[in-house]
Amino acid sequence: MASHRRPKQPSRARVTVLTTAAAAAVAFSANAANAAPSEKPSKDEVKAKVDKLYEQAEQATEKLNGAKEKQEKLQKEISTIQDNVARGQEELNELRDSIGLAAAAQYRTGSIDSSVQLFLSSNPDDYLDKASTMDQLSAQQVDALKKIQEKQRELAQQRSEASDKLKDLAATRAAFAAQKKDVQGKLAQAQKLLNSLTAAERAALAAADQRASRSASERVDLGNTPAASGRALAAFHAAQTQIGKPYSYGATGTAAYDCSGLTSWAYAQAGVTIPRTSQEQANAGTRIYSQSQLQVGDLVIFYSDQHHVGLYAGNGMVLHAPRTGTNVRYESIGNMPFQFGVRI
Repeated sequence: MASHRRPKQPSRARVTVLTTAAAAAVAFSANAANAAPSEKPSKDEVKAKVDKLYEQAEQATEKLNGAKEKQEKLQKEISTIQDNVARGQEELNELRDSIGLAAAAQYRTGSIDSSVQLFLSSNPDDYLDKASTMDQLSAQQVDALKKIQEKQRELAQQRSEASDKLKDLAATRAAFAAQKKDVQGKLAQAQKLLNSLTAAERAALAAADQRASRSASERVDLGNTPAASGRALAAFHAAQTQIGKPYSYGATGTAAYDCSGLTSWAYAQAGVTIPRTSQEQANAGTRIYSQSQLQVGDLVIFYSDQHHVGLYAGNGMVLHAPRTGTNVRYESIGNMPFQFGVRI
């Protein structure tokens, strides 16, 4: 006969735990359903973040420009040194060959002596140190030996210099790559933020930017502000012909520019060579700390780290390549933290 047992009842503690867990789950679901979705940043908030990223990208751009310029300079210097070493080695070989011919002639006549052995020595300096008197050698032989010694020292020094510059070049290339990656990263972040806006919001930002640019152009009055010099005015007029060209980091014209690319290009058109980066341009002339003393064509340096530069356009306006997403245009000096002007 089968036995019939009553099922075992859950303990009071187990019931309590299960009840508590179920209540928590219900409460969590209710809270999740009632929670307000995270607010999307406003158009103005996105613009502020994007502008900050563009500023950081420009800071990195000027460092990038400096690394690129140093890299190009080192490459030229290394190439020159290597050419000099090659020529010097040829001269040294010719000197050794001429000594070898002299030794061969003496060997054939059976008259090879210690002076010729000196020329054949792998270490002429050591031989000279051990020689009791220079009378062993003819004046011509002494002169030939000195030339070899000088050429050997010169080549050793040049090879050492080339080695140091090659190490510097490797470090500069690494810095260049790092700065380029930094610029591209900032620009990618900015673009991602812009892409989060609707088409209408992006159009509104672009329209506001265009209105500001038109307003700035209307404020330019060259008639009331003298030029710093004839060449400064020529540089400014050259920059005016580039209004509307797009900003692009690392660009020096004429399809696009970054800030220091525009100013260095403009002065080059006036026959004046100025440094490539804004930080170097800040030291390229006489500094003008009062905005009231600025003249047309003066460089204008912005931000405490001097990472932005433009050309003074008169009436408190500057002509510059602002940032990614904009074109060469006029803008009020007051829109950026003015540091000083530079009169070339």
